[in-house]
Amino acid sequence: MSVWRDIVNSKRSSSQFFKRNALAAGAILAGLLVCAGSALAQGGAMSPYQGEQDGVSAGGNWMEFKSEDKMTGARRVRFELRANNFFREDPNYKPRVEMICEDGKYKIADFDPGVRIRPNRPGFWGQPQLEVEVRIDDFHTYHGWNWMRGHMLSMDKGTTRGMIGAQVFNIALRTPSGRQIAEFSPAGLNVDEVKHACDITPKKPSKD
Repeated sequence: MSVWRDIVNSKRSSSQFFKRNALAAGAILAGLLVCAGSALAQGGAMSPYQGEQDGVSAGGNWMEFKSEDKMTGARRVRFELRANNFFREDPNYKPRVEMICEDGKYKIADFDPGVRIRPNRPGFWGQPQLEVEVRIDDFHTYHGWNWMRGHMLSMDKGTTRGMIGAQVFNIALRTPSGRQIAEFSPAGLNVDEVKHACDITPKKPSKD
């Protein structure tokens, strides 16, 4: 009987232990969800990159992320704008554009369609490019953008300057599922913050 009581008491203790830990884990999870919800409510976004601060709103649909190069100490700012729509290949990942600046100077702007793409033309130096059609408000043009890392395209600076001052910005390109259009709403960007971080200002495109 003594052995049986010890077994029963042991089982009760184990059950109480697991219940207490489950309650504690639930409380921690609830706290994390509250914190995440608070951050999102304030217009923030978690950074996908190690060493980069979580993003804050840069106006409109834009997010601003800051980081520092561990070797050079260069201060880096990344502005990101996500499309309003998804491509057929991945309904969970929106195409996006990002503009990267270092130490107050514009460095590069990229377009990430979120799908695997292949170049279809050579550049002036023979570099692989993909031809895209761009709409900036009521202006349409074609560009050959350099193909990067198999799934990204390097945007030209003229398109970047037109984008940051536009109401409508669309990019059409060939994908494995055929021609698709990434639709963006860039209006509302804090252009003063962009000028401070990148020394770049909006400029309407023209055919001249």
